[in-house]
Amino acid sequence: MSAPTRKLAIALALTAGFALPAAAQTLRVGLAEDPDALDPTLARTFVGRIVFDALCDKLVDVNEKLEYVPQLATSWKWSADGKSLTMTLRDGVRFHDGEKFDAQAVKANIERHKTAKGSARSGDLRPVTGVEVLDPLTVRLDLSSAYLPLLAALADRAGMMVSPKAAEGGDFATRPVCSGPFRFVERVPQDRIVLERFEEHWNKANIHLDKIIYLPIPDATVRLANLKSGQLDFIERVAASDMAGLARDGKFKTAAITEIGYQGITVNVGNGERAAKSPMHDPRVREAFELSLDREGIVQVVMEGQAVIGNQWVAPDNTFYAKSVAIPKRDVARARALLKEAGMPNPTIGLLAATTSDAQKIAQVVQAMAKEAGFDVKIQTSEFATSLNMAKAGDFDTYVLAWSGRADPDGNLYIFHGCKQPLNYSGYCTPELDALLNLQRTQADTGERAATFAKIAQIVQKERAIVYLYHRKWLWAFSPKLTGVRELPDGLLRVDGLAMK
Repeated sequence: MSAPTRKLAIALALTAGFALPAAAQTLRVGLAEDPDALDPTLARTFVGRIVFDALCDKLVDVNEKLEYVPQLATSWKWSADGKSLTMTLRDGVRFHDGEKFDAQAVKANIERHKTAKGSARSGDLRPVTGVEVLDPLTVRLDLSSAYLPLLAALADRAGMMVSPKAAEGGDFATRPVCSGPFRFVERVPQDRIVLERFEEHWNKANIHLDKIIYLPIPDATVRLANLKSGQLDFIERVAASDMAGLARDGKFKTAAITEIGYQGITVNVGNGERAAKSPMHDPRVREAFELSLDREGIVQVVMEGQAVIGNQWVAPDNTFYAKSVAIPKRDVARARALLKEAGMPNPTIGLLAATTSDAQKIAQVVQAMAKEAGFDVKIQTSEFATSLNMAKAGDFDTYVLAWSGRADPDGNLYIFHGCKQPLNYSGYCTPELDALLNLQRTQADTGERAATFAKIAQIVQKERAIVYLYHRKWLWAFSPKLTGVRELPDGLLRVDGLAMK
């Protein structure tokens, strides 16, 4: 039995045990990776956010136009100086363990996000200096300075509310308790995550599914085969090469949604001992590496043209894209000259890549392109959550890493480039860049903020702690029996309104 066939057989076997009567509203979702911790405070994966959409409500959400809309908070108001945000909370909300959601719960959650060991949300909430409970359904977040991206943070995991009582336990990530429309049932790592309908949810009239089963299947071909065989109802990140065929046969529905995030390669320039030993520690080698790459070629091979090339954390059509910082063109001759100047004409570097189809394709194309300039790229493959832990520990030279994006550009930038930020895997840190990163958070004037982003882009382009490649389209395929699918630029499957015919 071939490897792909064996993977398909295993995947089919995993799902077979969950067949329910036709009348049951069960949705099976194929994920490209297995999420890391199912704790909004600690979580770092995109697929985790897909699961959280069903499991954990947020204070606010975004709609198709990336406008902020109510969820657990029904309204909000900024102070005149922008240094506090007062939120009115939804009444009658319960967590899955029966505990009441109120202003005290918000206070406990924000403080946990800020102070918990290993928190990946601390950077999002750094300007928050205190949380004041004004009454059971009114809470005020006080800030050290104006912080425009706060609502964007609260529309993501920093705004997700978990049961404070359940969070006191040491095993919360293995049995999460939130207030979303579905409650946690079980998780088998690398196998499945099972959620079932929470009957006391405040929006239960718009929740039509009884159960959701998330199945991590890294191979895009196997995910698609499971969809076609009826073992899955929805798959995310369809291989770009399969989209045309799906459109021709017409048996499944598809969606292609331009993302607000990016695909890039993170470079270890200062994270641990390995950074100092890596050839990429030399800025000339980093420049040579980028000049060896043909972004258009990568997009054609990996994404079948279903992406827009870029060199920043936002796409070229974004208001805050710095047009003064142009996308570098491939220049192999210049790359070779830089390597020679650095005294390393044939450097060996590691390229960490998750087991997902896209990451592996990118790694292989980069390996081939960089070789023409003199690089010997050694691909290191790892399961995605494990690769994140390796990146955090500085156990890499370069790392194929995508970011799903946030409604405000700060969410694509600050936590990756700010000093001591939780997702600053590159280890790059300077007072100059940090000052600019903090400044843009306070600027209400679009022109002034764009000018600050331009200064940031100049530094980021020069230092290359992240080599940005392109901005993908979220490619989905799903059964025609699944109705109510909404297409949002954040790439998350919203469960409200979904139903199986």
